[in-house]
Amino acid sequence: MPTIEFRGREIECERGRVLRDVLLEAGESPHNGRANWLNCRGHGTCGTCAVAIEGDVSDPTAAERRRLSIPPHDPDSGLRLSCQTRVEGDLEVRKYDGFWGQRVPDADAAESPAEPTSSEDER
Repeated sequence: MPTIEFRGREIECERGRVLRDVLLEAGESPHNGRANWLNCRGHGTCGTCAVAIEGDVSDPTAAERRRLSIPPHDPDSGLRLSCQTRVEGDLEVRKYDGFWGQRVPDADAAESPAEPTSSEDER
């Protein structure tokens, strides 16, 4: 059974599950700030559930590629939409700052996950 590391927790799930669903069922959220309430509910259209993933997951869907090619996202950021990503093995998942989680730190910056702490995170 795959294990997902997210915000200091280890969450087990069945292979093939949608990452967003697994996180929500475990009481975690792939969204920041107001995006917890203002999101597309897993249809791959809003982009607010974007996360950085290390591990074995499904290939990007057409909807995911489309959404991640539209600002504020950057198709070269390496982010994935958790609502379109299926868990295929053990994962390490990070959520970055910004309403869409799009503020990926530079390669030279620290790689620790961002935790929303202020109203700035809701912009």
